[in-house]
Amino acid sequence: MLGEAKLKALQDLINSATQDEIIWMNGYLSAVVFHAAGNRPLEISPAKNGVNKITIVYGTETGNSKKLATTFAAKAKKNGINAKVVGLDQYKLTDLIKEEYLFPIISTHGDGEPPVAARKFYDHLFTNGYELGKLKYSVLALGDTSYPLFCKTGEDIDDQLQKHGGSRILPLQKCDVDYEEDANAWFTNALQALHQNGNAAASPSPIITKKSSGKKTYTRKVLTNINLNDQGSAKETYHIEIEAENIDYLPGDSIGVTPENPLSIVESVTRLAGIDKENIVNYKNEPITIQELLQKKLNIFYLPERVIKKYAEIVQQDIPDTRMDLLDLLRIYPVKNPAQLKEVLTMLEPITPRLYSIASSPEAHNGELHIIVAKNYFDINNEIKYGLTSDFLSHLKVNNTLNFYLHPNAQFRLPEEDKDIIMIGPGTGIAPFRSFIAQRDSMGTSGKNWLFFGDQHFITDFLYQTEIQNWLETGVLSKVSVAFSRDTKEKVYVQHKMLKEAGLFYEWLESGAYVYLCGTKDPMSIDVENTLLRIIEEQGSRSKEEALQYLDQMKEDGRYMKDVY
Repeated sequence: MLGEAKLKALQDLINSATQDEIIWMNGYLSAVVFHAAGNRPLEISPAKNGVNKITIVYGTETGNSKKLATTFAAKAKKNGINAKVVGLDQYKLTDLIKEEYLFPIISTHGDGEPPVAARKFYDHLFTNGYELGKLKYSVLALGDTSYPLFCKTGEDIDDQLQKHGGSRILPLQKCDVDYEEDANAWFTNALQALHQNGNAAASPSPIITKKSSGKKTYTRKVLTNINLNDQGSAKETYHIEIEAENIDYLPGDSIGVTPENPLSIVESVTRLAGIDKENIVNYKNEPITIQELLQKKLNIFYLPERVIKKYAEIVQQDIPDTRMDLLDLLRIYPVKNPAQLKEVLTMLEPITPRLYSIASSPEAHNGELHIIVAKNYFDINNEIKYGLTSDFLSHLKVNNTLNFYLHPNAQFRLPEEDKDIIMIGPGTGIAPFRSFIAQRDSMGTSGKNWLFFGDQHFITDFLYQTEIQNWLETGVLSKVSVAFSRDTKEKVYVQHKMLKEAGLFYEWLESGAYVYLCGTKDPMSIDVENTLLRIIEEQGSRSKEEALQYLDQMKEDGRYMKDVY
C-alpha cells in the first residue's frame, strides 16, 4: 500500500493528466512490473524514445475505417509517435517490405470480400516472393456479426502478414457494427506496445474483446405497403411504412431486415428429406422446430461453394464447384437418412440481413419509419427467381409485423442547415434523399437543395413524383434534374444530366455545396463519380490529377458522401 502522501501525489498526477498521458503511464508501469519481476534494472526513458514512426493503412466502403485510422493517428501523434495514414487504394505495394510498424484497419463487405479500394493490397498478400521479417503489426477488423464471414478480410490480412514473416504485436481485434469501445481498447493496447518498442510480450495487456450485446431488434406493425410503379412498368418498387414509436433515427440511417424463407419451400425440403418438420433441434442453445429453423434462421437459397463442399462431404458424393439451392441439392444429391439432414442443418449458414436506407424523416413522419424496396428478380436457367428479402417484403400485408434493427450511418449525414446540398439518387437511391428533403422542409433550413433522379420511364417509374413537384413548387427543392433512360432513342442517365448542367453544378461545388450519392455501386456510382471528375476538370480548367485532388479534398472535408450497394 502507498503511504498517504504518496497516494495523494499519485491521485493529483492522475487527476491533472490527459487521457493519452494516462495511457502512457499505464504502459510504463506495466513495464516497471515486468522488469521488477525479473530483478533487472529498468532504464527510465520517456515515450519519445520508444517507437517513433508507424504506418496506418485503411480500407473502407462507408468511411468508418478511415475515421478510425485518423483517430488512431491523432492519438499516436499526441504520444510522440509520427503516424503516416494512407488509404489502401493509394498505398504503394513496394513499400510493404520496408515497413517496420504497420497497422491495417479494414472492413469486410458482401460475402467476406475486402473493400474495392483494398483489393490490390489484399491480393498482393496472397502472392509469394517476399519476406516481411522486420515487420511488426496488428490488425483492426470491422464487420457485422449478422453475416457468416464476420471480419473475414481482417482475418485474412492478419494471417497473410504472419505467413510472410511479420510479427504480431497485438492479436487481431474484431469489431461489430458498434465498434467504438473495441476500437478504443485496441488503440490503448497498441500505444502501450509501441511505448515498449513494439515488444508486446514484455508487458502483456489483454485485448478487451467485448462480447457483442447484439443489435436491438424491433418488432413493429406494417402500416402501408404499396407499389410505387404505375401499371405497365417493368418494375415493382414498394413503399413500406412501419410503426416506429420510440425509435430514434436520423436521416441517412438504414434498417436491417432478416427475411423468412417461403413456407412452401421449407415444407418441400422436409418432405424430400423425409423428416418431421415439428421435430425439435437445438440451435444456439435454444430448442426450435426444424420448420422454424429452416424458415426463419438458416439460408437455404443460392448456397455458396464453401457450403456445397461441406454438404458433399456429409452425403459422400462428388458435387461440382457451384452455387445451388438446398432443395435442388436434396433432389440431385439426396441425404441417406434424417441423421444426415440434421448434420446438414449444422453446417448451413444463417440468413443474412439486407440493409434498406430509411426514406422518412423523424421530424416530418413522427412515429413512422419508411423504406423503399425494389423487387429483384433473376433469370436462372430460364426460370424466374426473386430476391429473398425483396420478395418477402413485397408480400407483407398491413398489420403484419416486421422484425428489424437500426443501422446508423454516421458517414452519410446532413450538413449544417445553411449549407447547400446536391443529391444524386436514381431508382431506390432516392430513399435517403426523401428523408433529407422532408427533414430540411420540416426544420425550415436555409441551404439550397438540388435533386438528380432517374429511372426507366417518366409515366410509370417517377417515384414520389407528386412530393418532388410539391417541394419544387414551394421552394424546398431549388432545382430538380430528372433522367428517364427508356423514354428517348438514346439512353439518358443522371450522369448525362449532370454534364448538361456542368457549369451550374461546378458553381455549387465552388460555393461549398455537399454532394451525396446513393444507389447501385456498379455501374451507376462509378459512372457518376467519373462524370463528377470530368466536371471538375473541364469547368475548373484542371488536369486529371488536379481534379482527383479536388475530389479527394471534398472527401476529406466530408463534402462528398456515398451510400452505394
